[in-house]
Amino acid sequence: MFLAAVLYSIGGLCIKLIPWSGMAINGARTAIALVVIGLYLKLIGRKPGFNGWILIGALSVCGTNILFSIANKLTTAANAIVLQFTAPIFVIVFSILFFGKKPRKLDLMACGLVLGGVLLFFVDSLSAGGMLGNVLALLSGVSYAGVFLMNDMPDSDAISSVFWGDVISAVVGLPWLGYETDFSQNTLTALLVLGIFQVGLAYILLSEGLKTTPPVTASLVSGIEPVLNPVLVAVFYHEMIGPVALTGATIVVGGVVLYNVMLARQSEILT
Repeated sequence: MFLAAVLYSIGGLCIKLIPWSGMAINGARTAIALVVIGLYLKLIGRKPGFNGWILIGALSVCGTNILFSIANKLTTAANAIVLQFTAPIFVIVFSILFFGKKPRKLDLMACGLVLGGVLLFFVDSLSAGGMLGNVLALLSGVSYAGVFLMNDMPDSDAISSVFWGDVISAVVGLPWLGYETDFSQNTLTALLVLGIFQVGLAYILLSEGLKTTPPVTASLVSGIEPVLNPVLVAVFYHEMIGPVALTGATIVVGGVVLYNVMLARQSEILT
């Protein structure tokens, strides 16, 4: 789980380094990832399954991939990853709406805290481009919640959803490559890193890690991603986050991590 989170965190930097549209980048990186995931499935002797629940998971994977790629081109990498990190809050909301789970006081407090942090991003990005990127990043948090929930769906299979999600992403995105002209070595290298490691290997590690890692622990470990992602972009791409958005990032990340810590403590008390 830790390695998956680290690999996910390189996405912001690599996407910034590639001078293509978000759709073209996502189409190419998921096509490369399909090769990696296909080889993995062949290695373990499995064929990707397919049913309605797997399709819902696949659409969640596809939506997360596309929205995050486009958002990274329209707003800062820090905004994109932290707004996507609102996913645990949407998991709570969807659990209430679709699984009939009543929210606890802690759930509602976490929702309020994170939403307050999200609002600060929109205050700090009033330009049309920044605002659109923030909205898409927030929507990627909604679809990312579906990725986490696909393991709880009946007759679901995480790795199959990942496979078909990448198929859809590649089919939708590859035609956009026709509009691109820069195929330099740096561009292709960053693309290979994205496809092989940030999408392919990371999703494999995630699907395997979730088999033996409790959800609370997994959520805590994934907190490295929204912290490491903007740091890498700031160091290597020199893109800095605004002071108000930085405050919002602290609230969002801190709120989600604190929520999971308190859940872990409650579980320890109950056991």
